[in-house]
Amino acid sequence: MKTLIIDVREPFEYRMGHVKDALNIPPRELMAGAKKLADVPKDTPMILYCHTGSRSNVSIQILRSMGYTNLTNGINRQQVKAKYGL
Repeated sequence: MKTLIIDVREPFEYRMGHVKDALNIPPRELMAGAKKLADVPKDTPMILYCHTGSRSNVSIQILRSMGYTNLTNGINRQQVKAKYGL
């Protein structure tokens, strides 16, 4: 199963640079039902990141409440790139 990388920053932040192939889903979109994840199995590995780890932590809680189970806070894009070779 392929790991999804989710950038939870705002679209203008995403446009300034992001991890290759990362989906941009800000917390407000997650709270509105995360339509971009509608067909994603709940046990799909997901690494979420933002700028400092705060928004990604909140986003993990939102996704957990929606039933997603395999969630990791990658903190920020530099750490995701370094730790996961992306």
